[in-house]
Amino acid sequence: MKELGKVYFGTNTKMYKNIAQTVDFLTRLDTLTTDLSRETLELFVIPSFTALESARRCVPPERIALGAQNMGWEDEGQFTGEISPLMLKEVGTQIVEIGHSERRHVLGETDWMENQKVRCALRHGFTPLLCIGETGEQKALGLSDEVLRTQLKAGLHGVTAAEAARLWIAYEPVWAIGVSGVPASPAYAAEKHRVIRECLVELFGAAGARIPLLYGGSVNPENAPELIPLPNIDGLFIGRSAWEAEKFDRIIRSCLALLE
Repeated sequence: MKELGKVYFGTNTKMYKNIAQTVDFLTRLDTLTTDLSRETLELFVIPSFTALESARRCVPPERIALGAQNMGWEDEGQFTGEISPLMLKEVGTQIVEIGHSERRHVLGETDWMENQKVRCALRHGFTPLLCIGETGEQKALGLSDEVLRTQLKAGLHGVTAAEAARLWIAYEPVWAIGVSGVPASPAYAAEKHRVIRECLVELFGAAGARIPLLYGGSVNPENAPELIPLPNIDGLFIGRSAWEAEKFDRIIRSCLALLE
């Protein structure tokens, strides 16, 4: 059993909850988790852009951190449809999710683009949550480790060891995400988290050993307790299983009980 340090639990609501639904969800989640010490728990939610301002007003940042699902890498300019870091600061955003599978594989974002966003997020004092993961085809070809290492090295190019202290990494195998996703087995998740950790240590030395690594990809109440005790899994980045506050609270408590 690994030593209990800070444990990370978060969710990205994608394009599902409107402002009222987001506020209701966050308010309920905050009430349910009031008794849980934030000394060992980092709880975060990444809602839609339109809900961020209302979300920040309804819960304190020290209890539930808020993230943005994406961010442009320039402060301002002729970038129709983009959201700048200055706009995100204005609404109290703390985390920026970068490189989610849907951004990469549906909307065509490249490793170069993710790198620009990571470095921009760091410049502006955000916590970049860089998402990486291999496709089913890459897995079948035995390329998973190479893909993960490439996404890390390209996405974190130019980041210093000092800046690395503010990074989070989410491993989300593409084949495990979404309605039809198949969760990675605990053994597979543990092995890929080991690969990720080794790469981060190569890049950043001792700082790489301390970067929080989160597993995401069809996390549910059944497999969450199997995943959270594993080496190099510091938290869970949960999808639809966390979109009801009561269910999210139960997952968090079941995992914390195991670690304690």
